[in-house]
Amino acid sequence: MIVQFKIDENLPAEVADLLDKAGHRCETVDSEDLRGEADALIASACKKEHRALVILDTDFGDIRTFVPGQFYGIIILRQVAR
Repeated sequence: MIVQFKIDENLPAEVADLLDKAGHRCETVDSEDLRGEADALIASACKKEHRALVILDTDFGDIRTFVPGQFYGIIILRQVAR
């Protein structure tokens, strides 16, 4: 299955490269001139483009604002302390 992703500005561009190499289709927030834009605008772009968002921003975990089922996926990455 090929998944379309949008990679947030806070993640390295290599994330998009790795997903592309795995056969998925990726765009970055930077490549689409969305750097620094409001969360709602980025979320809207993802919906319009049928893309799952890969992000570090925990604000996207607020299901009152970003209602499950209305998006193609929101993946919030977290660093695990060792």
